Amino acid sequence: MKHELLEILACPVDKSYPLELFSLSEEKRETKTNRGIISWTEIVEGILYCPRCTRWYPIMDEIPELLPDELRDRERELNFLRKYIGKVPKYITDLSKPFNLG
Repeated sequence: MKHELLEILACPVDKSYPLELFSLSEEKRETKTNRGIISWTEIVEGILYCPRCTRWYPIMDEIPELLPDELRDRERELNFLRKYIGKVPKYITDLSKPFNLG
């Protein structure tokens, strides 16, 4: 698991930043351009975490799902947390909002 601060996104609930980024699954990508080959690492699955309001947001299928609580799918997101239990800090799996395994 790779962890870093992500300063280009803000929490949709309290508008604070930076968010913490936990990369759980990555893929190497590259594309050929007229200037050469460009390579990057794509985050396939991960978590964005707001330390201020303690909300977490999943990254699934390369898409960050930054939705307000009332639009989130509780069972789907709890299954996501279960899949990565032990790879995600306990303060996210056990204590965070809006759903946790604690």
